[in-house]
Formats: sequence, structure tokens, C-alpha cells
Amino acid sequence: MQKVNFSLKGIRAEEMRFALTNVRVTKDTRFDLKPAFSRQVRRVVDNEKVFLVTLAVKIENTEESPKPFDLTVRITGIFETAASTDEERKAFTVEATEVLYPYLRAAVTNLTTAAFAAPIVLPVVNGAIFPEDRDDPSSEYAN
Repeated sequence: MQKVNFSLKGIRAEEMRFALTNVRVTKDTRFDLKPAFSRQVRRVVDNEKVFLVTLAVKIENTEESPKPFDLTVRITGIFETAASTDEERKAFTVEATEVLYPYLRAAVTNLTTAAFAAPIVLPVVNGAIFPEDRDDPSSEYAN
């Protein structure tokens, strides 16, 4: 994938939510957290060089997969890039996601710690996070 020049202008937290559920927990209880990730990329209307990239993670309590809490963290990075072709925009999206992901990880850990819960530490991902960004979409993590 080609490289594209861009700069990070800022990051903001759009949503940070932690709520306890009524699921009973014993000392030896283990949960399969299964975080669900999403991403949205938008171009700023007044400036075609400015993009907003939003990453979100949710961990939700369901009947099929009970958890002692619900968690949502959504952060947005403000980027400037001259990417103009579809290939350049795809490369920018992948690289911007790689820049933002460590901030999302830190926000999840900080939020759960501040809630006096066991800290949740999302895995380190070296390479593309979303399957559609990988050269081989069948691999769990690229690189």
C-alpha cells in the first residue's frame, strides 16, 4: 500500500461510557469480552484537506454473552491530508487508524481504571486493524 502524507491536528473524546450491569461475578468468573470496533471517516465540508476519523469500541452485556459492564469509547482524530485519489484516501484511512488506535486503547484502560474496575487493556495491533484494510483479509492481524 502506498504512503500518503498527513498530519494529526487534534484528538477529541466523543463518548466515554462505563456502566455496571446486574451480572453477578465471583472471583473465578471469566468473561469473553469480544470488543466490537467501528470506524467512520468524514471530510470536513469547508475544507477538502481536513478529515475526521472516528474510532469506537463497544463491549456490551447481552443475554447470550453476559458481562458485568457496558463500555463505549469513541474518539475522533482531526487530520489534514492532500490525499485525492481513492487509493491515497484508503492509504490515509489505514494510516490514520493506526495513529488513533493507541489513543483508543489508552482511553479504554483509563476509563475502566477510573471506574474502579479491573483495567481493560485492548491488544496491541501491529498493522491493519480492520479486515478490509488488510492485504489478506483472512488473517486475524496483518504483520
